[in-house]
Amino acid sequence: MVDTDPMDRAVHWRWFLAHLLFVLVAWTLFIKYLFPIAVALSSGTPWHSHVYWDLWPLAHLWLGWALLRQPGYLRILAIAMAAIEIVIIVTKFALFLAEPQWDIWRTNWFVNKVFVLSCFVLVLATAVARPRALSAQPRDSREYADGAYK
Repeated sequence: MVDTDPMDRAVHWRWFLAHLLFVLVAWTLFIKYLFPIAVALSSGTPWHSHVYWDLWPLAHLWLGWALLRQPGYLRILAIAMAAIEIVIIVTKFALFLAEPQWDIWRTNWFVNKVFVLSCFVLVLATAVARPRALSAQPRDSREYADGAYK
């Protein structure tokens, strides 16, 4: 096992979180938009009848971008977005689990929210407990060009 510099590990962790958010955006777009539209079209119902409309995928994309580009507001954005997401999801879980309905739509929603919650717990823990991980730079500057690995 290769022992790596703590700053290099921090950079890799920040990049992991950014890419986790990008995967989450794709997953959410599929679960909230593409799958419901496909089911509606195949069953002859209005195309928008099962879509859960919101702009959270754009917010997640913004945070993923910010993790890669490291603007000055990154830590504040990470803490604020994570805290808001966690409060909303935990509240929705409490309401849902009081009287759960396990149909395909609610199950998709629930699974999506489990992944979103997991991601934002990691983001919040990083921003609060290891804030330097959000500003770490690679040890070898030759590996880093314009904010992205070559």
